[in-house]
Amino acid sequence: MSYASVFAPGLFAGKVVVVTGGGSGIGRCVAHELSALGATLALVGRKLEKLQAVQAELAEDGGSATIHICDIRQEDTVKQTVVDILAQHGRIDGLVNNAGGQYMTPLEAISAKGWEAVVHSNLTGGFLMSRECYTQTMAKHGGAIVNIVADMWGSMPGMGHSGAARAGMVSFTETAAVEWANRGVRVNAVAPGYIASSGMDHYPAEMAPMVREMAKTVPLGRFGTEAETAAGIVFLLSPAASFISGSTLRIDGARPQARLGYPMRVADEKAQARDGIKPFNGFHRAKLPKVFTV
Repeated sequence: MSYASVFAPGLFAGKVVVVTGGGSGIGRCVAHELSALGATLALVGRKLEKLQAVQAELAEDGGSATIHICDIRQEDTVKQTVVDILAQHGRIDGLVNNAGGQYMTPLEAISAKGWEAVVHSNLTGGFLMSRECYTQTMAKHGGAIVNIVADMWGSMPGMGHSGAARAGMVSFTETAAVEWANRGVRVNAVAPGYIASSGMDHYPAEMAPMVREMAKTVPLGRFGTEAETAAGIVFLLSPAASFISGSTLRIDGARPQARLGYPMRVADEKAQARDGIKPFNGFHRAKLPKVFTV
């Protein structure tokens, strides 16, 4: 089997794309789709074994990737990582700032250290990677950057540190789009909503019932797939988005538009499937998170 992308074969032939957090979840999925479309990947992350596993998958599928161990929160490490990528590939055409993370806790229980850790992971790290890719290579020949944020419109109860960081990344995206446009660099963001991703396998067991109920708050009546998210990222990297910059593409099934007092008419996923309306899932190696199989 191979990745069933909706995009034209060879679309990214000869292009080099950096994917942070490329060892799992959405990062792994988008790396597979870009590779299937001809891109050479530079996978960035903190855990060697995860990156090696994805590198091996890509090789089995006929693709190519280098791996780069990097804590994106460390400025000097980020600078050297981009130097190393350029030494191996000569240029960087695209950057997907996917790395990040958070934990659930109420605002009053978040320590300064915990707040800083989440902000550094979800905001500062993306800024550092973007800045270095821009200054070291994209300022010379252009490029495209896609920042992965989150469904933080309205609020993120229990994840206030992450919501603040993601909102900051949206603002950074809009500013970078203006400042770097004259060098042919486009900067956009993708905001995934409730996505059935491998990251859910790390949630505490007691969260499982709540997670399974979350689809009832989504007007489309289901979780999104990693492939549906990857398709949005690939589109924004592609020539089809050559006049799109400073935008945030939400991939969330209209969840932020649900309003108290308005009767929720959630789509019936089983009925849609009978009518041939199914989630897009072109990722041939995708696995359903464990929370949906118990």
